[in-house]
Amino acid sequence: MYLLQATNNINISSVVLLGTLGILILVMGLVFFIIQHQRRVLKYQQKLQQMEIDQQKMMLSASIRMQEEERQRLAADLHDDAGPLLATARLYLNENLVNQDKASQLQAIFQARQIIDETIQLIRNISHSLMPPTLKNFGLESAINDLFQKISGSGAINASSRFHDYRERLKGDKELIIFRIVQELVNNILKHSSSSFIHLTQNLHGDKFYLRVHHDGRGLVQADFEKLNKSNIGLGLKNISSRLRVLQGKIHFEKDISQTYYKVTIEVPRDDPYQ
Repeated sequence: MYLLQATNNINISSVVLLGTLGILILVMGLVFFIIQHQRRVLKYQQKLQQMEIDQQKMMLSASIRMQEEERQRLAADLHDDAGPLLATARLYLNENLVNQDKASQLQAIFQARQIIDETIQLIRNISHSLMPPTLKNFGLESAINDLFQKISGSGAINASSRFHDYRERLKGDKELIIFRIVQELVNNILKHSSSSFIHLTQNLHGDKFYLRVHHDGRGLVQADFEKLNKSNIGLGLKNISSRLRVLQGKIHFEKDISQTYYKVTIEVPRDDPYQ
């Protein structure tokens, strides 16, 4: 009997020992799994952070490239067009002009004046490309309506725009950035979509300012935009992204539920009236 009891005690002790060992192994396995999972999560987060850093660098590079191209274009316009015009006007107004007869003097002055007027118009055009006068004087609604009227007037595409909630103008620098974004979008649609119409609407909702561009040609959905924005192509889209970052805005590309046209929604914060 004592032998049987001893045997039972040994069996119980073995079961307890094996159970404890099993629990210990299970706990160690669980700890190992948690550690491995945390490492994977950390690695994934680091990868996401690196992707975000790379995207920011790409967008910054696109913004810098855009500004540099703009400076080069302006420098070329001034050097290639304004420079020769002014040099030609100077030829007519040289020091020998006083020694010429009156008729020749008047002719030289008339020719120089025509060239100077042409140079003034050239510089005015360059200035207008930097800040369209309609935008500066009358605001975003007038500038976009003017842009769409010119496009529609070409006869190549039916273009229209309508502002619903534009009672107060945005800040000047914000309006200029939004106008450049719209220009870039419209330019892409004209170049790549083969649309028969393009229509823009504006409205407010809460503290957000919205512009929506609709067209019936080939377009993008958000996944396409994100992919192009992370690639080495699509400079125009990167310019749009970099400008929106300045405004702390968003853009969304989608196809309408009817599958008949594409829609691009631009969302930017409204101006703080207390700033």
